[in-house]
Amino acid sequence: MTDPNYYMVMAMATLAGLGMVTGAGLAGWRGWLALKRQELAMLQHGDHPQADSGNAGARIEIADLKERIRKLEAIAAGVDL
Repeated sequence: MTDPNYYMVMAMATLAGLGMVTGAGLAGWRGWLALKRQELAMLQHGDHPQADSGNAGARIEIADLKERIRKLEAIAAGVDL
């Protein structure tokens, strides 16, 4: 373990690993920024992704969630259904 080449190889491997992790993090950050820029551009042009309720499945899911909330509120208030 006193071989100076061992320490040099370990330092280089650590530096290479750190570089790969940093590169992956930077790529993810750039992707996230691109996504946010795209969302802002859509909002500026009047396209609201949340306002698209034309999907019947989404309507059913929202209605189901509202019904569940109503039932939970009734339980909290002590009303029998």
